[in-house]
Amino acid sequence: MKKVLDIEGLGVTFATEAGDVPAVCDISLHVHPGETLALVGESGSGKSTVALAAMGLLPSTARVSGRVCVAGTEVVGAREAELARLRGRTASMVFQEPASALDPLTRVGAQIAEVVRNHRAVSRAEAAREAVELLRRVGIPEPERRASAFPFQLSGGQRQRVVIAMAIANSPGLLIADEPTTALDVTVQAEILDLLRELAAESGTGVLLVTHNMGVVADFADRVAVMLRGEIVETGPVEEVLLRPAHEYTRQLLSAVPRLTFTGEDPPPVEEAPVVQLRDVSVRFGRGPRAVRALDEVTFEVRAGETVGLVGESGSGKSTAARAALGLVPADSGSVSLFGADLGRSRGRKRRALLSRVGLVLQDPVASLDARMSVAECVAEPLRTHRRDMSAAERRRRVAEALELVRLPAGAAARGPRELSGGQRQRVSLARALVLRPRLLVADEPTSALDVGVQRTVLEVIAELQRELGFACLLVSHDLAVVQEFARRVVVMRAGRIEEQGPTMSTLLRPRSEYTRRLIAAVPVPDPVVQRRRRAEVHA
Repeated sequence: MKKVLDIEGLGVTFATEAGDVPAVCDISLHVHPGETLALVGESGSGKSTVALAAMGLLPSTARVSGRVCVAGTEVVGAREAELARLRGRTASMVFQEPASALDPLTRVGAQIAEVVRNHRAVSRAEAAREAVELLRRVGIPEPERRASAFPFQLSGGQRQRVVIAMAIANSPGLLIADEPTTALDVTVQAEILDLLRELAAESGTGVLLVTHNMGVVADFADRVAVMLRGEIVETGPVEEVLLRPAHEYTRQLLSAVPRLTFTGEDPPPVEEAPVVQLRDVSVRFGRGPRAVRALDEVTFEVRAGETVGLVGESGSGKSTAARAALGLVPADSGSVSLFGADLGRSRGRKRRALLSRVGLVLQDPVASLDARMSVAECVAEPLRTHRRDMSAAERRRRVAEALELVRLPAGAAARGPRELSGGQRQRVSLARALVLRPRLLVADEPTSALDVGVQRTVLEVIAELQRELGFACLLVSHDLAVVQEFARRVVVMRAGRIEEQGPTMSTLLRPRSEYTRRLIAAVPVPDPVVQRRRRAEVHA
């Protein structure tokens, strides 16, 4: 059978100021029409480098050897004009971070329509209609209205769906999906995987799936290739690799996957005073008939020393609630109390003093880190802003300590954020939040870009520091297994309102709401046999 992707003996080495750095070492893999190959491994293993090499998107500092062929087109050594014709039509790519793939100044419908018109002779009106239909296909609510929105007006999960809509706009023969469901909640993740599965079945599209989510691999892949330090250490059918792994590294990856448990008791409630409280908070975005109610009378609190998980589908309002807790989004009604002070009435120096005791980890590390700064400068920035009397030597010591806490090598301090992998950049964001030793840590999807091994390490670091320092943590996440393991209480949100809240174990084991039960049922597990049975039950 003809291959839509054929890689033989691929090697990639990056030239840096410190010398050559090998990223991929003599790997070979292929994808047939209608087949999904999952490329898995920890952050920095080289899997995203393979994806970029397949599209001819490696930077000029990369030295490439071997052969890469996409639907009969040789990629290595091809002219840019030839690659431009290939991209978006013959092959398309879903990038890991939607903020880097979308133009912040162009409406999302226009961006999708541009992809359509770049490769097909259709009118502007027809391209605009196709853009709305593509938004509907990927599960964007009110697609006609959302087509006129700018990327910043959408949630992180909605932006990722826009990127997927752009990638499938021209029914490519090869779709390279680099962490395509990282920012998506479990129900939308299942819908997106169904969409990609349908595309592969109907159009014969081959898929190279780059991911660290073993549940997604079990649900979607036909074959699996496991990468470690630039090499493929194990490959085979998905059932063979996930259920009977031959390599010790594969077994370690699978053992680190967080899983929902269905037994357990709630710990005793925390009696400390609330660090942050929201009372009947409502937030609207925009004015007039186009106004969107993002929060509707939301009430919850986080006490010192406890972690509260905010969960819900993309667009449910959970990130808006976290931003409202920090005063980053003004409340139209209701009140926010931070460390006992009314945040809405705090101004100037008093407000800055309150916020200096808060650490913030945003969902998208590209948007939160200044590309012009080194990693050390990014981490040190909160110290320069809020600890102006601190000496340069003390700042360097605190930065080194924070980087060590999140398990980043010392050499990363001198590098730029864009020189790091997505998972490494997220760890820089976490170090930046912890460097102030906060009383409240607000973490918006802090591990969504991390592989399972590093994810567990980072969450255990947060838990260990919380026990040591006693800070409160508001954890925004779509990963219910992570929330169950690390949060004492959980708040379930839907369409800007709180669906239910309570102690984590009892809420997730005995949910009162049908919506919560649906969220739990959609959580994928790293077992292809179980996932196939669950999928059949859903579609029966």
